[in-house]
Amino acid sequence: MTTPAVAARPIPWRTPLVVLVCGCLIGMLSFGPRASLGFFMTPMSQANGWGREVFSLALALQSLIWGATQPFAGALADKFGIVRVMWFGMALYAAGLFTMAYATTPGGLYLSAGVLIGVGIGACSFSLVIAAFGKLLPPEWRSIGFGFGTAAGSFGQFLFSPLAVGLQQFYGWQTTLMIFSATLLFVLPLAIALATPRLSDQNDDMPPQSLPQQLRQAFGHRSYLFLVVGFFTCGFQLQFITAHLPAYLLDLGLSAEIGGWTIATIGLFNIVGALSSGWLGGKMPRRYLLAIIYFTRSAAIFGFIMLPVTPASTLIFAAVMGLMWLSTVPPTSGLILVMFGNRWLAMLTGIAFFSHQVGSFLGVWLGGLVFERTGAYDLIWWLSILFGLMSALINLPIVEKAAPQRLGAAPALTLQ
Repeated sequence: MTTPAVAARPIPWRTPLVVLVCGCLIGMLSFGPRASLGFFMTPMSQANGWGREVFSLALALQSLIWGATQPFAGALADKFGIVRVMWFGMALYAAGLFTMAYATTPGGLYLSAGVLIGVGIGACSFSLVIAAFGKLLPPEWRSIGFGFGTAAGSFGQFLFSPLAVGLQQFYGWQTTLMIFSATLLFVLPLAIALATPRLSDQNDDMPPQSLPQQLRQAFGHRSYLFLVVGFFTCGFQLQFITAHLPAYLLDLGLSAEIGGWTIATIGLFNIVGALSSGWLGGKMPRRYLLAIIYFTRSAAIFGFIMLPVTPASTLIFAAVMGLMWLSTVPPTSGLILVMFGNRWLAMLTGIAFFSHQVGSFLGVWLGGLVFERTGAYDLIWWLSILFGLMSALINLPIVEKAAPQRLGAAPALTLQ
């Protein structure tokens, strides 16, 4: 079967709105189950007699493999089109959730939750959706499209977090994982709307630029490196909170339902935050926007750990963090598009997300390791504050214009 080529064969039904809606649905369905995995830590650990370090390492491996997969998946999607790459990733993702339900040893958990889900998400996550928006949407739709795509992932978090708690109460954690696995199959038909042409089929006026040329240009560009390094903090903070906050709240005597609604509140408020970030990315310098987001996160974490933890304070913290949660994605993706155009956008975005996932790996793994060694999460909370302040500073010198010696700019592919 040949993946449809947009430039070669216009598809009348695939308007920018259809692309946006289908991409958002994919972002919601693919991000939701993964964002709820922290709610399986306690029941799986108790059922199998594991310490939190085992589950934490599995999610840490998942984050690292997810990040390492994204640049390669992005390069393949740029070269051969997005659909097949996304189908392959979604199949592995679903298989990982299904086999995770039957993991009874640490090795089985590392293979299912770590390797299979990590590779699967890396090949179908919203970084590919964002890249598809950059390639397929007209310029005036892109910034807000990045915001909508990110907000859709947040809505998935909002939807699947209480769903994970509720389904576990009625059906148990194993059946819940299998249900989540089945929901991913809906992504397969939706991905058709995001079909991009092979690199050789693209009809634009950008001079040819090979993969090695693009990599040399990107890694020689200081602003891109600042952007990538700063994105590390986003992953560290988000994955630590996603994986460990429910257990942290249980340790403090709050109910599992509060944990579920806390993660859900983060997802709900990030819908507003992501959309606002996408809109603001077209109105103000993106480097300032990123600095504000990282600084605000650090301030919110500081207030949360210094004040008494109650249901009310937890939900307020969740609301503030939610506004900043994935709001880094639209300005980060927008800056990459400005610097390098859209020809290798999926790969360059994937490299940035690899940095994000290295941070995720350390956040979730160190969270479990530090807790097992000290009985508390204090050190990781303070590291989250420090990294946030450092990322706020490192984004300020970024230059928001096309990279020097850029070979040209690729316009959006025409949707008809």
